[in-house]
Amino acid sequence: MKNIDLDSHLIESLVAIEAARDLETLNTLDSELLGKKSVITLAKKNLSDLDADERRSKGKQINEIRDQIKDLIASKRTALVEEHQSVQLENERLDLTELDSGFRLGHHHVITQTWERLEDLFVGMGYTVSEGPEIEDEWHNFGALNFPLSHPARDMYDTLYVDYGEPQSTLLRTHTSPVQIRVMENQEPPIYSIMPGRVFRSDTADATHMPVFHQIEALVVDRGITFADLAGTLESFTSAYFGEEFVTRLRPSYFPFTEPSAEFDIRRPDGTWLELAGCGMVHPNVLRAGGLDPEEWSGFAFGFGLDRLALMRHGIDDLRELFRNDYRFLSQF
Repeated sequence: MKNIDLDSHLIESLVAIEAARDLETLNTLDSELLGKKSVITLAKKNLSDLDADERRSKGKQINEIRDQIKDLIASKRTALVEEHQSVQLENERLDLTELDSGFRLGHHHVITQTWERLEDLFVGMGYTVSEGPEIEDEWHNFGALNFPLSHPARDMYDTLYVDYGEPQSTLLRTHTSPVQIRVMENQEPPIYSIMPGRVFRSDTADATHMPVFHQIEALVVDRGITFADLAGTLESFTSAYFGEEFVTRLRPSYFPFTEPSAEFDIRRPDGTWLELAGCGMVHPNVLRAGGLDPEEWSGFAFGFGLDRLALMRHGIDDLRELFRNDYRFLSQF
């Protein structure tokens, strides 16, 4: 890992935040300290350079320091807003109709909140975060994932093809699984990584489907990985994300890219079961497509609908609400 002293970074961040004298400066600091080009984000990306134990420990430290910086910024923002309000009240104390209770600050969309919460959860478990292109070639989206040529998912009525190259050779990715292939092609095992992202399918919008939605998948490849490791990981995820009162089960299923495959269900506190994800052991053909020897390496993979997790966590019953940009709805989260 590149030499990043996170403790020193926290101290420097504290000094910079404390020195901020207005909300504009603080908002700039917020972007610099927590945005895509921040030291925290760089530290997350560099986790892949560490072994599993170091990655788990460093991931936990990154999350703790990120939370401390967020708390410092929130406290400073409250102080600046109160200071601004005090000055405004003093200047306008004779004009009672102009008094304002403070600023209504923007916040991340509920899908982004869910995305970041899941990233933080898995980084804390020692996983890295991987990304890939949204416009994919047929090989990475289907062929390398062991989809037979006759598989219905290849049909153009399910897949949105791009007018580029040979017919049906380029498409808008239908899942984030192609990122798994790209990770195996470019990284030597052991691999412990998640792949969040936007995906596209030729679906009609309704309460449970959208033509554009979000997924998060996980890939583990190492020596001696078994189905028990998959079950234990999903159990740990469920307890961390939903709470200890939720129970999990695995049901036999079929997917071209895993063998054996399973459906992952959770039992809610009211006793009802809900199908949440597909999972299984990475198929030997998929390992070979990624350039790995299945006699030496084994692994598991699972994938969730990120939007569906947001619906469940917040008790939302219509997926379309997440995409309508209705302020009355979005301001609740």
